[in-house]
Amino acid sequence: MSYITTSQRQSVLTAEIEAVKSRPAFAQALVRIAEAFGFKYATLMDAPTSESFLLKSLLIESNLPDDYIRRFDRARFMQLPMFSTDLTGSVVPRHWVLCDKTGIVPAELRELKNDFDMQLSISFPAQSVDNQRLLFGFAGTRSPLGQAEINELSMLMLHALDAFNLVKSAKTNEHPPLSAREREVVRWTSQGKTSIEIGQILSLSDHTVNAYMTSAIRKLDCVNRTQLVAKAIRYKLIT
Repeated sequence: MSYITTSQRQSVLTAEIEAVKSRPAFAQALVRIAEAFGFKYATLMDAPTSESFLLKSLLIESNLPDDYIRRFDRARFMQLPMFSTDLTGSVVPRHWVLCDKTGIVPAELRELKNDFDMQLSISFPAQSVDNQRLLFGFAGTRSPLGQAEINELSMLMLHALDAFNLVKSAKTNEHPPLSAREREVVRWTSQGKTSIEIGQILSLSDHTVNAYMTSAIRKLDCVNRTQLVAKAIRYKLIT
């Protein structure tokens, strides 16, 4: 898309984002934006906080390679200050360049990013209509972005956020409702109870409790109990 003007690029990409009606189309639109600006990877994720532990559990949409995610999480990089700083309330894009000599990027992380052609990355904090804190991110090998490009990407991320809100609303309505027993199990989990403790409260075996938990995780498309509880609260399935 480098042969068209900036205004034409903005118009084309905005039109693509506004045409999004599904999660796959949304993910594809993010990749198109990345490619249009010379990036290789595009990501939408829950914004990390000081309590975040794994990148994998935060990802919503991403074309990051599985091996990159595994190596990132195995090294516990999410605990680094550059990632674990709470972004609540921030709207300022964050920009990293591997050739930066300030030492902000540790050597091991620098090696990982070089292995996957991520010499430069930028992220844009955002907030969904239900107050979910998000990060749009792009990474690849290109020259540092100028302010005009950052401004252009910022505007595109506003459109992308609108598209995500619409798709998310539709997706929420598509989720099979949790059964009464599944909601009970998730509610007690949100209060810090173990499977054995929940079984004692509900007069169930811990095996049965885990079966309800697995079913709820599958229905809400989650990867673990922490994400399940967060989604259940977000979708107002438990209080």
